[in-house]
Amino acid sequence: MNKQVKRVAIIGAGPAGLTAAYLLGKAGGFNVQVFEKDAQYVGGISRTEHYKGYYFDIGGHRFFSKSQEVEDFWTEILGDELLERPRSSSIYYNHKLFSYPLVAGEALRKLGLLEAGLCVLSYLQSRMFPIKNPANFEEWVSNQFGGRLFRIFFKTYTEKVWGIPCTQISADWAAQRIKGLSLSSAIWNAVFPRRKQHKQGPIIKTLIDSFRYPKFGPGQMWETCKAKAEALGVVVGMNQPITQLFYHQDKHQWQIGHQNSWVEGEFDYVICSAPLRQLVGGIKNPLSLAVRDAAQGLAYRDFITVVLMLKDQHRFNENWIYIHDPNVKVGRVQNFKSWSPYMVPDKEMACYGLEYFCFEGDGLWNSSDADLVALGTSEMVTLGLIDGGMVLDSYVVRQPKAYPVYNQEYQTHIETIKRGLQPFEGLILTGRNGMHKYNNQDHSMMTAMLAVKNIVAGEMKYDLWKVNQDAEYHEDGELANAGGRSIPTSV
Repeated sequence: MNKQVKRVAIIGAGPAGLTAAYLLGKAGGFNVQVFEKDAQYVGGISRTEHYKGYYFDIGGHRFFSKSQEVEDFWTEILGDELLERPRSSSIYYNHKLFSYPLVAGEALRKLGLLEAGLCVLSYLQSRMFPIKNPANFEEWVSNQFGGRLFRIFFKTYTEKVWGIPCTQISADWAAQRIKGLSLSSAIWNAVFPRRKQHKQGPIIKTLIDSFRYPKFGPGQMWETCKAKAEALGVVVGMNQPITQLFYHQDKHQWQIGHQNSWVEGEFDYVICSAPLRQLVGGIKNPLSLAVRDAAQGLAYRDFITVVLMLKDQHRFNENWIYIHDPNVKVGRVQNFKSWSPYMVPDKEMACYGLEYFCFEGDGLWNSSDADLVALGTSEMVTLGLIDGGMVLDSYVVRQPKAYPVYNQEYQTHIETIKRGLQPFEGLILTGRNGMHKYNNQDHSMMTAMLAVKNIVAGEMKYDLWKVNQDAEYHEDGELANAGGRSIPTSV
């Protein structure tokens, strides 16, 4: 008798969803369907939108990972279409551009000897008298860099990104995003740059000086991955948002559906990278009020990119500039031609992406495209990055739920939801929004890779929550839910 083919539903065609789809297609023996809510683009926040031959990265995505498995996956999908690009970024502070990571001599010169000396004293004080058990972003960063550098180079930008005071942001986010970097390591790297990082200890992601990047932006990776998955028999449905799920406990199978109809047939596994709040809200099985409330307590930060096209005046060549100026709303400026020259069709032109952080439904989010372009143009002139009257064309991208918020309650909410979803076998959470982790795409991909290994093995060999920020799996000596039982869930 032939073994019954397992059906797998994948909700979301971002890095996690498409990684899982392609690998399941390669493994063979599975009926795989991907459901993507966008009508045109795959890749999620790692997609690349385009307009009149211009390509726009939604947020900036460097292709660099400590995981060789992830690096090999990228190579397998795109090969020679991946460019080697220099990493170049700056911080705009007090009308000056500071190289980031720090270049010691430049920073001393531009801050001035008095300010630089006060920053060093503040740093030394933080090392001698650190805050014990830092509970929020401000305390964690002040411990690492000193309070003065925190106020200069972290506070303004971070509060723009999150829309809340740094004291309300969990220390987890700082530890995750700035892991391994301190003032001393940044200065050491500036004075003694590491030519062969892999032979001199662990690589600090914040200090890498080059990365790979698809010729036409990160979306090229995921469009190609989609095509290769489809060639293996995977079905990818566009404009198919999943809004309801029901678990049949007697059959250990799932039904999924749109607002008013169910997808035909049932699924053995559901790999979900949709926002966790949305997933819980869509489950039709009984859930406790505590779980429902925890899901509603999860917060998200939304994101607008205002794209300006103009004659290239060669004002700056950085991949992006972090704007540490409270007098303008823009948080970061991307230079798409510096990411890849292929993203701008005319070498005489420049294309900049101005990133504004907001909440869906607030005044900024609801502004007209024309008003957003006018704001962006005015602020670029104020910053001295363009001249007035230079902009020839424009484009606006709105990205809801771009960043899961790490407020003080988020971890408690996650644990409550994980406990509440534990009885539902075959439900596997992956990716940034699926796990409510502010991660990079290599972390999303690694969670998907391990999910596929679990499905192929038919047992819970890997606990996806043990994948750290660097896409490394940290085993604590015991396999989660080991013992050869059928895969329960990765929540």
